[in-house]
Order: sequence, then structure tokens, then C-alpha cells
Amino acid sequence: MVTTLDDTKRMAIGMKLADMKAIQELIISNEQKFISAIGDSDIQKRFQDMIKDDQKNMGILETVIVQYGNPSQPKDEISEMVQKIGELMSGTKLTIFEKVFQHELLKHQQFMNGIIVHKAAQKVGADVEAAITPLNTINFENRAHQEQLKGVLEMLGVYELTGQQADQGLWARVQDAVAALSGVAGSVVTQTSDKSDMNLQDVIRMDHQKVNVFVYGTVAER
Repeated sequence: MVTTLDDTKRMAIGMKLADMKAIQELIISNEQKFISAIGDSDIQKRFQDMIKDDQKNMGILETVIVQYGNPSQPKDEISEMVQKIGELMSGTKLTIFEKVFQHELLKHQQFMNGIIVHKAAQKVGADVEAAITPLNTINFENRAHQEQLKGVLEMLGVYELTGQQADQGLWARVQDAVAALSGVAGSVVTQTSDKSDMNLQDVIRMDHQKVNVFVYGTVAER
């Protein structure tokens, strides 16, 4: 009975990894479209950097799937969602702001999928947890990308409504600080999997604190 239950859990994790791969492919495709559709050089540069991260993360994800050893197909609902979003991203029904907004939601979904898989693996067995550990790098970078996308959305939204550029001095500093913090911490977590839960929670709290520091005052004041 226990073996059957464990097998079911392992199959479910395998399907979630397949879901993540399908979403990752969509994320990369979206970012390639954004570079062509957006004329602002700063935003283009951000998406170019994101694509590099996401292509690297696709390689990590594929390695995790091989190490995990239970290859699966994405859920039908995920495949349908990916197809529909891909069509919207290629079409003209949505503005560029609306497209990037949907993209930010995908990043959040991917981040949460990664966290859930990581936590679920802890309940299945040490071998599975070891195979899943590299996902931490993807999780942290997706979290950092979310913060950068918020700044991109601010720029696109203001321009769409007013035809004028938003003042990005503050947001640029916040995004870079959060991205740097999350990226460094992600590398640390990858190397210290036995402490990954504590570090993950700490870093999410820390990056929010970092934003508060930049907006409201110095580290000493916080």
C-alpha cells in the first residue's frame, strides 16, 4: 500500500516537472517576442538578460527531469493553457502591457510550481529530494525576474496611458538590488541543500526588506 502511494506521489511530481518544462518553453518564446515588439532599449536589455537566464534554467530543468527518472507529459489543461497564451502573445488582442502582465503571472506560477515540487520531494524520499535540488536556482531567478517585471510593467503602463516615460530611477535601483540578492542567495542554496528551506524563506523576507531599505531608509534604520 505504501509503495503504491509513493509511486503515485512520484508520478505526480513527474507530471508537475513536465508542466514546468511546457511553461518554461512559453516563457522563453514570450521574451523573444517582447524584444521584437518593444522599442525601449533598456527594456530590451532586461528581456535579453532574462532569456539568457531562462535558457540556462531550461537546461537545468531538463537535467532535473532526467535525474528524477520519471518522465511524463504535462497535464492536458497546462498544454491547453500554454497554447492559448501563446496565441494571445502572437496576436493583437492584447496590448504589450497586457502581454507582459500575463508573462509576470507565468513567472509567478513557475516560481510557485518550483517551490511546491521542492517541498513535495521532501515528503517522498531523499533520492527524489537530491534530484530536485537544482530547481532552487530556477526558483530564485524567477523570483528576481518578477521584481524586474514589476518595473517593466510600470514603464509600459505609464507610457500606454500617457504617452510619456515613467521616472524609473527608484525602481531600477530596487530591481537590481533584489535581483542581485536573490541571485547570490540562490547559488548559496544550491550548494547547501540541507539548509535550503531556511534560506529560501530568509531570502524572500530579505528581498522585501531590501526594497524597504531602498525606499524608506538605511539598513541601520531598519
